[in-house]
Amino acid sequence: MNRFQWAEDDFDLPAGAVRLGPSEPAPVSGRTYVMYHGTTRKNAGLIQATGFRQSAGGMLGRGVYLSRDLEKASRYPIEHPESDRVVIKVVVKVGKVVAINHQGHPLQKSWHDHGYNTAWVPPNCGMVKSGGCSHQSLQSLLC
Repeated sequence: MNRFQWAEDDFDLPAGAVRLGPSEPAPVSGRTYVMYHGTTRKNAGLIQATGFRQSAGGMLGRGVYLSRDLEKASRYPIEHPESDRVVIKVVVKVGKVVAINHQGHPLQKSWHDHGYNTAWVPPNCGMVKSGGCSHQSLQSLLC
């Protein structure tokens, strides 16, 4: 049996967690949410063994990139075949949240240095070319 399972929305939420749908407003500071992280099978094994590690960079700088949209997370990493992709369901306490709502936002890559634990990109704000609720991003310092 494969040790990785597809993350589905038909599960009971952990105590204190909130399921945040793609059309709902921004995450509320200090709350706990269920979100998703798309990765490769190999990296999923490493995450399972040693935990998440921050990326060095990206659209929002260093951190762990997550989405509240299972479909979006399932497309990552984009350059890998679908058969090599895994989605990890993550329970996240977001801490203090900042909305990064346009390219060139003054805190786009430095939000961690200003007391924020999480950066959130709202839908249709121009940060993600395809727009829409299914392309929201949340990046959090989980480690």
